[in-house]
Amino acid sequence: MATAPPPEIELDPLQGDPRPVGDWVTTFHLAVVVLDPFTHESSWIIDTAARVLSAYNAADVRTAWLVTGTDDQARDFLGPMADEFLTFTDPDRAFVKGLELEHLPAFVHIDHALNVVGAAEGWNPPEWRSVADELSKQMSWSRPAIPEAGDPPPYPGTAANG
Repeated sequence: MATAPPPEIELDPLQGDPRPVGDWVTTFHLAVVVLDPFTHESSWIIDTAARVLSAYNAADVRTAWLVTGTDDQARDFLGPMADEFLTFTDPDRAFVKGLELEHLPAFVHIDHALNVVGAAEGWNPPEWRSVADELSKQMSWSRPAIPEAGDPPPYPGTAANG
């Protein structure tokens, strides 16, 4: 079960300077998809996760990727998707450990107080739908369809700590 990240943990965007996670949620909640660029399981969910994140483009939430690798690894893994959304890197997995995630990929919603409002680990469509339901409710926004035709079948993911 994911927990609130320590406020001093920095999130490092591909473009810009690293800032403590608390700075990233001052104005907007954060909806982040956490991926491990060294596993097939994280690659299988990229298109689905991009569709889910895109559904919130105009909502009052900051949507992002968090890749457990370097800037170059994130760009190689995500390709053009690295520029479509805010992309953070976490090569030492400090943020992943701070959230106490156990499996990746993960979909996490964090509020202004750094509370984890919802988290889904692995690709479990009902759990991802639950995170999206609450995010949509709090943002007064419509929820994307999860799952949708063409999405991968459910799978547990891989160990979050590498």
